[in-house]
Amino acid sequence: MSGRDRGEPGLGTDDALQATLDALASPVRRDILWMLGDDELPAGAIAEAFDLTAPTISTHLGVLRRAGLVTMRADGNFRRYRVDRRALDAVLPLLAASSERWRVADDVPERAHAEAQLSTWITVAVELPGWSQADAFEALTDGDRYSAWLGAPVSIVDGRFSAEMEWGTTVRGRYEVIAPPELIAMRWDFEDDEVPLPGRALVGYLRCSLIDGGAGVEVHQRANDATETEYLATAWRTVLGRLAAYAEANPPGAPGRRRPRRAKRTT
Repeated sequence: MSGRDRGEPGLGTDDALQATLDALASPVRRDILWMLGDDELPAGAIAEAFDLTAPTISTHLGVLRRAGLVTMRADGNFRRYRVDRRALDAVLPLLAASSERWRVADDVPERAHAEAQLSTWITVAVELPGWSQADAFEALTDGDRYSAWLGAPVSIVDGRFSAEMEWGTTVRGRYEVIAPPELIAMRWDFEDDEVPLPGRALVGYLRCSLIDGGAGVEVHQRANDATETEYLATAWRTVLGRLAAYAEANPPGAPGRRRPRRAKRTT
């Protein structure tokens, strides 16, 4: 008789084991389990902690629920989540403990390197005539300057950034590395029902450099498939195109001004 037949916590069938392994394969989901601990938290609080949109967190929580690792309780308009301790105790041998996080025991650098090799990296670059490297870097790290050239309100506080584009897309994330005046490494996410990338945590790198006659900004964005590649390349060309147009209209020493707000998309 199996542990499941006896009513004891365990991994049970091969399908259940695979669902558990799939759930634990994501570092975000492992961090959600670590964050919850013995607490019970609403999805919104979890999303805020991870700088991800609500749909992305809901997707991760759904995977954890289907694997039996978390439970959900309705509380009015809120859904509150808690770790199922019996289920988690059964899979702890699959995890390697550290002082801060868990990771799958075989999640070694060679595996991460192999996965990275399968990804596509998009590169989009623009030139900013007359700007210094420091000017370019500040335009990407100062909320007021970012708002001015993007034409949409941008907030950057303690490395966390958020923006709402004029057509309604909400973008949010975190600058994980800020190395003035050259490099920004970031994880970001967005929420828009009309785009083809449902709930993804995206990884990108922004580099500012000196070039003849000004500064250059280059983004390296990881994409996982053809759909992501096409959409993200277009998105970055749009965003950095605005920066280039702003730089041309605002040479060094000119007072900053905001781009006019555009009409929201209605279709």
